[in-house]
Amino acid sequence: MKIDRIIDRTYYWIDDNARRTSLALARKLSRRNFLSRLGMFIAGAASFPLLPVARSFAQDSVLEVGDPQSCDYWRYCAMSGTLCTCCGGTYSSCPPGSEASPITWVGTCTNPVDGRAYLMSYNDCCGKAVCSRCGCHNTEGDKPVYFNSNSSTVLWCFGTENTSYHCTVSLVLGTQDETE
Repeated sequence: MKIDRIIDRTYYWIDDNARRTSLALARKLSRRNFLSRLGMFIAGAASFPLLPVARSFAQDSVLEVGDPQSCDYWRYCAMSGTLCTCCGGTYSSCPPGSEASPITWVGTCTNPVDGRAYLMSYNDCCGKAVCSRCGCHNTEGDKPVYFNSNSSTVLWCFGTENTSYHCTVSLVLGTQDETE
């Protein structure tokens, strides 16, 4: 009998709080306000794939020459970190068990095969312990730390489940003649 009263009081308390909360929200928000916020959220979510962060893994075929496990490889001209090619991944994909950070820094590197300048996106792969092989620190075109979007010395493991740094991949975003 006592348990039934406790359960009834709990249901009454939940109903009363839900009623008060919904009435308070109804007084503060109109249907138009709710629909406009919902519309903005849907439009923002639909435009997310258009951002360069989401497109950075869509690689075009680029003629390659050289050793991807060497710091002198043309893609790594503005990279500071550990090469994923030495840690179980490739120059464009993270090793198994790690995930690419959606936050990147960029640099412009010249491909010796075609002589074209490519806009490179450097993504840190996060979620595993740091790989201590093939560490590189190339600072060609690097900016001071107050210009964070071009700094290669900041760890960029933001926006991932685990923020521990593992290695770095190098992705082609475009060529110089595409941006002119």
